[in-house]
Amino acid sequence: MTATSTPTKVELAELGPPRADASETGHATRWRLLRLRWGLAASAILVLIVASAVFAPLISPGDPLAVNIRHRLAPPAWMEGGAPQHLLGTDQVGRDLLSRIIYGGRVSLVVGAGSVLIAATIGVLLGLGAGYFGGRTDWTIMTLINVMLTFPFVLLALSVIAVLGPSLPNMILVLGVAGWPIYARVIRAETMAIREREFVLAGRALGMSHARIVFRQIAPNLVSVIVVIATLQVAQVIIFESFLSFLGLGIQPPTPAWGNMLGEGRVYMLNSWWIATFPGLAIFLTTLVINLMGNALRDWLDPHLKL
Repeated sequence: MTATSTPTKVELAELGPPRADASETGHATRWRLLRLRWGLAASAILVLIVASAVFAPLISPGDPLAVNIRHRLAPPAWMEGGAPQHLLGTDQVGRDLLSRIIYGGRVSLVVGAGSVLIAATIGVLLGLGAGYFGGRTDWTIMTLINVMLTFPFVLLALSVIAVLGPSLPNMILVLGVAGWPIYARVIRAETMAIREREFVLAGRALGMSHARIVFRQIAPNLVSVIVVIATLQVAQVIIFESFLSFLGLGIQPPTPAWGNMLGEGRVYMLNSWWIATFPGLAIFLTTLVINLMGNALRDWLDPHLKL
């Protein structure tokens, strides 16, 4: 009978780390594939939402600002008393609800894209500077980030809107200025890891300028991270814009925006539920598909999650 020998540390090192069970690996792979498929479906729906906003004058059934008191508070077409020309019904002054939702998508998408562009520009530049230079530069930028993160967003929005007045450009500015810290923190951490890699050290040894190293060597490696953050931030910005418009601090009536449509419809929730319900569903669907697409992008672009 031979005695069973205990493997030594050298033998264990040669064997490498324990391998994951095949069933667990297959389950994880199937789950990632499912998320990617959901992301593709969400992307298709988002394309339809964007296309409907861009081509609103062509597909809208009517003028979103046209008032018709005789048809005020008309229910959706499939309900008793509904009219086929008003598929989703009308609001308190007889404006076609479907037309206003289609045009309201323009506001939400413009605010989302514009504010994310501002936030990404500020946050990426500050994150690159903090992560690359370190020292006092890092301390100063991180202090600014901590101040921004502790400053209440609603108070910032109230202050800016009170000084500049409610409008579309001011809304984009407020949300852009409030959203950059998340970019700065993530980009700072990624930059601190990349700056110690061989190609960056080689660039320093060759006498490259700091600007060239940062923008030609480090920044291209952060594109996937920036894209994922920006995608997820668009959904959050749309919710913030709707919230401010609901409070009367954002887009002002009669310009159609999903948030101010919710604010107008809350008074009629008991008897005319469709005035607030359908704009709320538009916000829900848009943010849902953007988040699903962002999750799929993260799974696709993350090298640790490659299939």
